[in-house]
Amino acid sequence: MNTEDRTPPPATVTRVEDHRPIGRPESVALARTETSRMVALLRDLHPSDWSRPTDCTDWDVRDVAGHVLGMTETFTSLPLMARTMVGAGRAQQRGTTFIDTMTARQVRAHAGLTTGELISRMGAAGPVQARWRGSRRLLRAVPMPNELHDGTTETWRFAFLLDVVLTRDTWMHRIDVATATGRPLELTAAHDGRLVADVVAEWARRHGQPFRLHLTGPAGGDFTHGDAGEELTLDAVAFCRTLAGRLPGEGLLAQEVPF
Repeated sequence: MNTEDRTPPPATVTRVEDHRPIGRPESVALARTETSRMVALLRDLHPSDWSRPTDCTDWDVRDVAGHVLGMTETFTSLPLMARTMVGAGRAQQRGTTFIDTMTARQVRAHAGLTTGELISRMGAAGPVQARWRGSRRLLRAVPMPNELHDGTTETWRFAFLLDVVLTRDTWMHRIDVATATGRPLELTAAHDGRLVADVVAEWARRHGQPFRLHLTGPAGGDFTHGDAGEELTLDAVAFCRTLAGRLPGEGLLAQEVPF
């Protein structure tokens, strides 16, 4: 008598050494998809949701959306980007970071918009931003300093900002909004799983220690680096929220990754 083998196939384990970094043209598609998902989430909110507090210090949902709109529109043209960065540089005060100054200015600049206007502008700017970011050739090699949460400063290439960080930023803020409002978070392996895998690879490079990592949920996967090492199992979104400073982390999970 024939019997069906119901043993699940072994999970595919990804060695972070084999990870393929995100670059063009994939980065353009990821950016476009991420902004559209943020817009869809904001459209689903009730009026009372916009004033709910988020994991971002001193920001409610509306403030987060104002910042995301600012980042989306800023990177749709070179003049807009230049004006935004020059303005933030001039407004920066001793004891504050450039990025905190810039994002605070974005929130204030959009405080007078209706939620409908905010969503409409973000929806219109999203595809433009994705195309513009992918078309910057000369700008990609320009070095830029960035201060991390722990106070250290590191130098990036603009390509890292354009291809990776701006999309991560919107993605993490989409999580912030969903967490604050209790709305379902749209997650797929092709989009969110790709972003998470890239975070895992960078996290591994930054701490340099061996590990076995099992991330659960639609955006999760199994990852390994080196021989043996610490074994970790947690939700993929919680993993990224921890590395972004939204949740406390110990051991290897205390290693910051920029979002």
